[in-house]
Amino acid sequence: MSTALQGVRVLDMTHVQSGPSATQILAWLGAEVLKLEAPAGDITRTQLRDVPDADSLYFTMLNGNKQSITLNMKSTRGKELFTELVRDADVLVENFGPGTVDRMGFDWDRLRSLNPALIYASIKGFGDGPYTHYKAYEVVAQAMGGSMATTGFEDGPPTATGAQIGDSGTGIHTVAGILAALLQRERTGRGQRVSVAMQHAVLNLCRVKLRDQQRLAHGALREYPNDEFGAEVPRSGNASGGGQPGSALRCSPGGANDYVYVIVQPVGWAPIARLIGRPELIDDPDWATPEARLSKLDKMFRLIEEWTLRHGKWDVLARLTEQGVPCGPILSTRELIEDASLADNGMIVTVEHPQRGPYRTVGCPIKLSDSPAHVTRSPLLGEHNEQIYRDRLGVDAAELAELKANGVI
Repeated sequence: MSTALQGVRVLDMTHVQSGPSATQILAWLGAEVLKLEAPAGDITRTQLRDVPDADSLYFTMLNGNKQSITLNMKSTRGKELFTELVRDADVLVENFGPGTVDRMGFDWDRLRSLNPALIYASIKGFGDGPYTHYKAYEVVAQAMGGSMATTGFEDGPPTATGAQIGDSGTGIHTVAGILAALLQRERTGRGQRVSVAMQHAVLNLCRVKLRDQQRLAHGALREYPNDEFGAEVPRSGNASGGGQPGSALRCSPGGANDYVYVIVQPVGWAPIARLIGRPELIDDPDWATPEARLSKLDKMFRLIEEWTLRHGKWDVLARLTEQGVPCGPILSTRELIEDASLADNGMIVTVEHPQRGPYRTVGCPIKLSDSPAHVTRSPLLGEHNEQIYRDRLGVDAAELAELKANGVI
């Protein structure tokens, strides 16, 4: 069966997380992704290593389904080989610091002169302006993109989210841009630049907070648990951030993740009141309507929590779901990695690796009916040097040996 991106050749010059997360999605969807690494390799091959002398899980979980070649871009022959690779590529992706590829001698004008159909995707920390040359990392992007100021509780410090919205979130935005450029190329025959900044991607994911910032001009945000408002959207704790009140409620036996997140829709109040043993609140004018409950959301959730504390989170989930009440248990990383339904859906996948043996990784969340993704292991450093340089670029065995001896590959 053919894949969605069969025949698309991606030259992957990315490292760490934001770029590799993008190119891995392309690889999952069937593109031929050639990871181009310096002879020392992507730094994440050794970061947070748990098995001696083996690629780390950090690397393996971001670079599945790819091929790996090594190349010293500072050497004359390395630049020549890179030129040939560019001419043969459909897409080039990089997430170096601003100007790095230009200093290698391959700015956008040079790249498109080599390959007018090339799609050149760049991931940077920030867009043009005062922050352009600032260093960006996951939490820096969260800090400067609006996430941290609105995450956490009002009486506490700004808080980072565990979801990698700065790195992998930017990677997903980059994939969208690359796919759009590939589609446009079908009509025009021309490649183009795709640029995505981490700060911009996080801001896009925080758009509802900018909605609320503008709503402040017309008064307090009633769905937030705050009594007083200043000139900025506050941290909202576990409030849902939408029009339906929600909160994480403790369950038995009281462990770190023994919680269920419960949303109280207007139609959900009556079944919830019956479940918690307070049916008299269904018609009580102080509780009967969303407007009546809005001024005492904390008290409402305390009443519900008195009931959830007497039950385990899976029991709470079953009983609330039976009544049509939106809710979800807080699942720990251990529970997720052992969840049979996630394995059945191809979201937790076991992969064999020649250095580390079997390991579990996240599968492709994008499901295509005609071309399902098949997750394969990450490549060893330079594993495909001979295949690519010899078979695709025509480098003979003698030169390959010389290139390796001289540190070019």
